[in-house]
Amino acid sequence: MSGLAIKALQLTQFRSHARAALVFDGRPVAISGPNGAGKTNILEAVSLLSPGRGLRRAGAEDLARQQAAVGWKVAADVAGLGADHRIETWAEAGEARAVRIDGKAAPQTALGRILRVLWLVPAMDRLWLDAAEARRRFLDRMALSFMPDHAEAVLDYDKAMRERNRLLKDQVQDPHWYGALEAQMAAAGAQISANRAQALARIAQAQAAGGAFPVADLAIVGEVGEDASDLAQALAAGRGRDMAAGRSLIGPHRADLQAVYAAKGTRADQCSTGEQKALLISLILANARALAQDLGAAPILLLDEVAAHLDPARRAALYDEICALGAQALMTGTEAGLFDSLGARGQSFVLEDGQVGAA
Repeated sequence: MSGLAIKALQLTQFRSHARAALVFDGRPVAISGPNGAGKTNILEAVSLLSPGRGLRRAGAEDLARQQAAVGWKVAADVAGLGADHRIETWAEAGEARAVRIDGKAAPQTALGRILRVLWLVPAMDRLWLDAAEARRRFLDRMALSFMPDHAEAVLDYDKAMRERNRLLKDQVQDPHWYGALEAQMAAAGAQISANRAQALARIAQAQAAGGAFPVADLAIVGEVGEDASDLAQALAAGRGRDMAAGRSLIGPHRADLQAVYAAKGTRADQCSTGEQKALLISLILANARALAQDLGAAPILLLDEVAAHLDPARRAALYDEICALGAQALMTGTEAGLFDSLGARGQSFVLEDGQVGAA
């Protein structure tokens, strides 16, 4: 099965790269080099070809090369859903990030209709131990991968909630002010909950199809439900308590994602570090398999330092799954030997002294 792919990537004044240009042929990509060479920066640039703030959640002002007080730019020629496109995203110094698709200005949300990009980075290794906010972001990235309109529902919900929270902090009593905002929150919140549930159902189906990595049973806790009227009633009933707290205490922004290592019946936060990593890899691969089935094209995978903590057998199994999917996976590692079992099935690049070259 063929996948979505980056054909050519150009970075200008982006992070550690004054200028960099890479040409890909659709195979998985192994980028090796010492720590601090800028490998992750390349993956971050690709992550910005999808909606949102990228794999580091950095602000536009933080992406510019520090040695140059100018803006930055990422440009790519891509094989997208149904057609090839030219994507450019950039920010001038002190300005917000902009997007252009095929020479025309576009909103970030339009990127989700061209590419689907999934990633796994070392910062996510503590996902099951971190606060619920990190797991909600992970859950929403999964939902967004299946339903690009999920981003708009989240934005609508967050905007209405911020306005309601302002009323709560100011101790505003007029129920008419709250009613309109709560209706907006309920409509968007119900869509968010439905999208999340649908995403988890697709992940479960994809995991059931099998794979070399352990299955995770997933569940969402803390949501009111997928019915807008139920959420609207709950928000109205909770105004007094919310006013005392100065914020909205119920809704999809309070949900949490729970995972259980299915074969052992053990909660993910009680598993070993290696088991937690394996569960994360399993979920990313299941997400990719489900998208490949739905779209007829595998998503782009960004796997930062993913091989470092896997034994040789698990590394080989990971590469086998990626190749079976037909996915273009951009992977980084400090040593080229970590990708030996990928062999000729992938492209190899070496990054050293700020220069990218073919291995």
